[in-house]
Amino acid sequence: MNGRYNHYLIFTSAALFAALLLSGCGKFMKRGGGQMQMPPPEVAVAVIRQERLTLTTELPGRVSAFLVAEVRPQVGGIVKDRLFEEGADIKAGDLLYQIDPAPYEASYSGARAALARAEANVVPLRYRADRYKELAAINAVSRQNYDDAFAALKQAEAEIEVNKAALENAKINLAYTRVTAPISGRIGRSAVTIGALVTASQGSPLSVIQQLDQVYVDVTQSSANLLLLKRNLANGKLKRAGESTTKVRLILEDGTLYPLEGTLKFSDVTVDQSTSSFILRMIFPNSEYTLLPGMYVRAVVEEGVNENAILVPQQGVARDTKGNAIAMLADGSGKAELRMVTVARAIGDKWLVTEGLKPGDQVIVEGVQKVRPGAPVKAVPFGAAMSGGSPAAPRAGVSGGRSVATERDGHHDANSVTKK
Repeated sequence: MNGRYNHYLIFTSAALFAALLLSGCGKFMKRGGGQMQMPPPEVAVAVIRQERLTLTTELPGRVSAFLVAEVRPQVGGIVKDRLFEEGADIKAGDLLYQIDPAPYEASYSGARAALARAEANVVPLRYRADRYKELAAINAVSRQNYDDAFAALKQAEAEIEVNKAALENAKINLAYTRVTAPISGRIGRSAVTIGALVTASQGSPLSVIQQLDQVYVDVTQSSANLLLLKRNLANGKLKRAGESTTKVRLILEDGTLYPLEGTLKFSDVTVDQSTSSFILRMIFPNSEYTLLPGMYVRAVVEEGVNENAILVPQQGVARDTKGNAIAMLADGSGKAELRMVTVARAIGDKWLVTEGLKPGDQVIVEGVQKVRPGAPVKAVPFGAAMSGGSPAAPRAGVSGGRSVATERDGHHDANSVTKK
């Protein structure tokens, strides 16, 4: 009796397992012509929408001082004193160096004495010329005597002017022994010490003063990029953000953003033949002296605004064997479609697509390796949980908000920031 009962339980369990197995297989496959057909694979799609995009270009550059003055002596002599602290802020007219004034004081005294002698010599000559003039009028002296007296007077007066000029020159040289600051700014290290011999207009400066409360930033831009920008503005693909002066931001060497905005000063009128680039000069406030001459920076220059930009996650765009950009789409009939696209530049983890896509298209960004053109697919929103149980990781959105794009060094490797 127990044996029959055991056989009955085994048979019932086997029948139940077979029924469950057939029921499960019926949900995932169908029999047709003796072959099993798998359901269409699930793929994550991003729905394309247009958005407003502010395009900016990131250009490499160097900081330079707003004003630079190389301090050089204008007279020769021994440096008697240095009256500034290296690295300090100074004002125009501050005394920097004192050159030994003794020889120049002596020259000044000699020039002043020579002038006094010339002025004394002219007095009797003027009296003589006046007397000869009266006597010549009544023929008491010859006309020749009067002419000689008058010429001697004029020569003495000329000597006075010569000595006045010599005295002024001696005064200037004496003043040049006090080497003063020509501009306000921050002074660097001193190239000479007390007791050094300096010469007039020597090649090496005594020190250098730089005005740093505002600085220049000189960057290079490709002439080809400039032509492309002008063409996009002309055909309406881009619009100017405003009529005001172009604002510029800076990224420092450590990757941080400089807190103050600058303005575009001018662009060079000549293209460098060796690099096919030209110079853009910007000016930035620098009250904290954060920017120093020679520092490498990256300037973020605003190009314009694309009112109808189309952005696609980078994993949704691939390259064929010829290097052309392609994208796989899920069409309205639930099938995969291969489409050629044109990308302009990278915007963070997205591509800016200029041709090949339109609003409403569904670009496959996850699971593209499981489909082929013309095959049926099951589209799920990008970021939603797929049948495997794990959600497709959401990335930077392709719709809504306002995006800001940045192109590095004139190439297509720009960053984007999306504000929701």
